[in-house]
Amino acid sequence: MERADAKITLGSERKGHKRKLAETSLETLAPGDNSSPLPQDVEIQVNKLNSSFSWREADRLVARRAAHALAEFAKHEEHVDIIVEGGAIPALVQHLQAPAVGEGEGPIACEHEVEKDAAFALGLLAVKPEHQRLIADAGALSCLVSLLKRHGNGSNDRAVNGVLRRAADAITNLAHENGTIKTCIRTEGGIPPLVDLLESTDTKVQRAAAGALRTLAFKNEANKNQIVECNALPTLIFMLRSEDVGIHYEAVGVIGNLVHSSTNIKKEVLLAGALQPVIGLLSSRCQESQREAALLLGQFATTDPECKVHIVQRGAVRPLSKMLQLPDAQLKEMAAFALGRLAQNSHNQAGIVHDGGLIPLLELLESKNGSLQHNAAFALYGLADNEDNISDITREGGVQKLQDVELIVQASKDCVAKTLKRIEEKIHGRVLKHLLYLMRVSDEIVQRRVALALAHLCCVDDQRIIFIDNNGLDVLLGLFEPGSNTKQKHDGAVALHTLAKRATADCPIDAALPPPTPQVYLGEQYVNSHTLSDVTFLVEGRRFYAHRIALLASSDAFRAMFDGGYREKEAKDIEIPNITWAVFELMMRFIYTGTVEVTTDIAQDLLRAADQYLLEGLKRLCEYSIAQDLTVENFANIYDLAESYHATSLGHMCVLYFLEHHEQMSNMSGYPSLVERLLPEIREYLFRILRPQPYMPSQ
Repeated sequence: MERADAKITLGSERKGHKRKLAETSLETLAPGDNSSPLPQDVEIQVNKLNSSFSWREADRLVARRAAHALAEFAKHEEHVDIIVEGGAIPALVQHLQAPAVGEGEGPIACEHEVEKDAAFALGLLAVKPEHQRLIADAGALSCLVSLLKRHGNGSNDRAVNGVLRRAADAITNLAHENGTIKTCIRTEGGIPPLVDLLESTDTKVQRAAAGALRTLAFKNEANKNQIVECNALPTLIFMLRSEDVGIHYEAVGVIGNLVHSSTNIKKEVLLAGALQPVIGLLSSRCQESQREAALLLGQFATTDPECKVHIVQRGAVRPLSKMLQLPDAQLKEMAAFALGRLAQNSHNQAGIVHDGGLIPLLELLESKNGSLQHNAAFALYGLADNEDNISDITREGGVQKLQDVELIVQASKDCVAKTLKRIEEKIHGRVLKHLLYLMRVSDEIVQRRVALALAHLCCVDDQRIIFIDNNGLDVLLGLFEPGSNTKQKHDGAVALHTLAKRATADCPIDAALPPPTPQVYLGEQYVNSHTLSDVTFLVEGRRFYAHRIALLASSDAFRAMFDGGYREKEAKDIEIPNITWAVFELMMRFIYTGTVEVTTDIAQDLLRAADQYLLEGLKRLCEYSIAQDLTVENFANIYDLAESYHATSLGHMCVLYFLEHHEQMSNMSGYPSLVERLLPEIREYLFRILRPQPYMPSQ
């Protein structure tokens, strides 16, 4: 089965999750004199940190207040550079470790609190990428990992949990989009304690640990493998079922980063039972969780065909379809991505339409978001592979949307073109019968949608059945009724033009008809020649020498002139009124040679002469030449000419021109009356070219 380009550009790629530490409030501690300039304040707090690294209570309180003050300053990103330049990083890193306690000394005052505030401040400073390396080089990574190991002992003490959370958050920000630091965290032994913390009884610690693992797993295969080897999957899957939004959001983020571009891990995740909980998150009250779940299901769907079927069987389609209708663009994008992958399986295609996926996917084609458009287009490509969906796509106006949509990226354009081709290939047999049924019994809107689609996509051999026998032509012509809007009339014109061009592609009907009697051409040398001349015409006072045998063979008009009871029968000189010498000479040249070059400046006068003397071949040449000069401005005059001189071919070419240039024609004054005049001509022309036998219009 031919596949459209399944490439997807995600609006927000899974990334290391930066935690918004600055939004977290701290206990109220005196940060110092707010009236002092910031560099001076930073210097004061850094000096306090450097001079208070001891176990004594007074020093610990000073250190805690200083770390807290720096954290308060760092909540404002514009302050971060000043804090770093003031030497805060090494001072804070020093306080990630508890001070040494000698024999007979202690206990350490404010145990865990200074480390927590120092980790918090460093996490805030790490939000700027250029500072991540500085913090790592100062030795923070090993200290943070030590905090995780030292305190990860199952204690539920609030202070212990606080330092665990701040350490995990700091790791998250340090490793954000920094592959080197991600690797260093692993080599320092940071992944196992983070996995252990997933089972903490404190939900904030769980979230922080999951957030760190999520960041470490992003685009780092070695980290992914170690997380899985540490048996994180069972706990993460349990977390997916949590009622706590923050927990299941972080858990689905970790799993998403683990399976990204890792087929083996994806299989392990499915074997561990992640599918149903992920489907459940499609109904989460947290849109971020919904988005992550939809993306994850799209990734699961690439594993194997059976997984696609299982996802649909377990109820994913309906919530995904509902997500398509929500206002959040990324949510719609991920839902369309998942449905696009699911729709490439034949067992799922009808079910997606049945569960309400078709209409919102069609609506997403009109999005101004290129990724969203492409995901919707790819899903519709899959749905069009199922014959049972063709009638639904047509009934909902899908063919018109696919034809009219303005797509942003070339991949989407290619995908839509393949979808239309796929639909076209399926319009036969029972699909065509169902569409004809809809065109007979449905309401007017559906009838028109079906007729428009069939005009563009049906097989040429079926055109007569559709548009003559089942009145499809009447449906299309009905689009020009006075009550129709501009778009409907334009759609009708485009459809009729396409129908006519396809019908005449292999056998144009307007080729010159053969003469009624075998033609005799005397040749160029006898044009206006004395040699053997037996009749003379007087044109504008000048003699033109001719030969009766050539004239008799050319048309019924000359046969009647010379064989009938007209006075010209015996006359030697025959006067020709109302025709110029140039026109008459060209007409006679055609009679003698069977060909003549008809220029646009003389074509209309020559047409009148050809009509008068029943020279059908010459008339066709004139009609063709006149048609080449058709414009919106002269259209009405040329159509009048065609009607006046029974120029059937010219009338048909006027019909095609009107349909092809309808948008410009509709802006003309007198458009309504012109349409009223043209509709019978359009009907007669289409009847003629669509019928297998010659059709003679009623007189």
